[in-house]
Amino acid sequence: MKSLISDFPLLKHKIDGHKISYLDNASTTQKPQAVLNALMHFYTTQNANIFRGIHALGERATQAYEDARVRVAKYIGAHDVSEVIFTSGTTESINFIASTWAYKHINSGDEVVVTELEHHANLLPWQRIVEQKGAVLRAIPITHDGQLDMERAAELITKKTKLVAISSCSNAIGTQIDVATIIRLAHAVGARVLIDAAQSIPHTRLDVHALDCDFLAFSGHKMLAPTGIGVLYIKKELHDETPPYQLGGGMVRQADIQHATYLPAPYKFEAGTPPIAQAVGLHAAIDYLDSHINFAAFHIYEADLCRRTVDGLSQIKGITILGPVAQLKQDGHLVSFTVQNIHAHDVAAYLSERGICVRAGNHCAQPLFKKLGVPASVRASFYFYNTVDEIDLLVKAVDELVHHFK
Repeated sequence: MKSLISDFPLLKHKIDGHKISYLDNASTTQKPQAVLNALMHFYTTQNANIFRGIHALGERATQAYEDARVRVAKYIGAHDVSEVIFTSGTTESINFIASTWAYKHINSGDEVVVTELEHHANLLPWQRIVEQKGAVLRAIPITHDGQLDMERAAELITKKTKLVAISSCSNAIGTQIDVATIIRLAHAVGARVLIDAAQSIPHTRLDVHALDCDFLAFSGHKMLAPTGIGVLYIKKELHDETPPYQLGGGMVRQADIQHATYLPAPYKFEAGTPPIAQAVGLHAAIDYLDSHINFAAFHIYEADLCRRTVDGLSQIKGITILGPVAQLKQDGHLVSFTVQNIHAHDVAAYLSERGICVRAGNHCAQPLFKKLGVPASVRASFYFYNTVDEIDLLVKAVDELVHHFK
């Protein structure tokens, strides 16, 4: 993996004389030169709006945009390209389904099931829907070690359940969810399932057809692509059940003053000018991952980084590792921890002075942190361009900080 570092221009820079150790990949990833080149190529040779421009540049841009859709469909195992909808990111994708399918189909007395692990993006939209519709929001609890309580999941998913909306991996503490079992439980009672895959697709290959999920959302910027591009997978059989999210240009079949009809998916779901260049960048990012990354080896490598981080930090007095430690050491890509008597923000600021970039706070998961009984944590999250040396530097810096405050 180390040989790929040279593909990432930003990682060659320094912060206050220190080499950058970028350990905030769960927030966003760095961009390889191949993605930057794809964006530059688009803007210098293809830049135009799509679909309606009957000229060469418009046709080139349209082709590039639709090629990106085909590439994404293949990457996630969608059987029809119409199942791939481009959005601005995971947050918009989830709000899309909450405002359309859920608003149309969830009624008074119905139940929506989430988990205690959810990012606010996969919690707040469902709070609003159940309030608007007179429905009920249920949350599958976690166990003492941060795992999802699958026994309670089986009890909470009932015939009253209309939708189960779950993250496949916690962005805050790294817990990985057995989504296949959750999907089977939901479908057995006739419920639909939305998967927030923002934290899993960058690290593993998911097949939406094999999973049989109904909706799936993820962001491009967490997997080497630019910001401003996300994907919403909508199972084809649900296209007619799902109203358009926004209304405007590009999605209309025919309109007059009083009435309009819409184009079929995916176009009825993409009003206005879409993120064209960003989609091209996502295409390039997927090409990079497919050509450079062996995901089986990548999985082992990231787990080794997690194991080294957990083992190193565990030797420091006053450090608490959050989440399912054994799972993180076997399958993880992030480590979230607290330092006794030192706020997470202060830890992150201290590390930043040494070129180490980590995340600090409640990671948009306040209900989870209330359950854990801590106000905030430091989160180090990894990708294939991270190194063992960076882990050792992190552990050494935390150890120095703790000793400094003794």
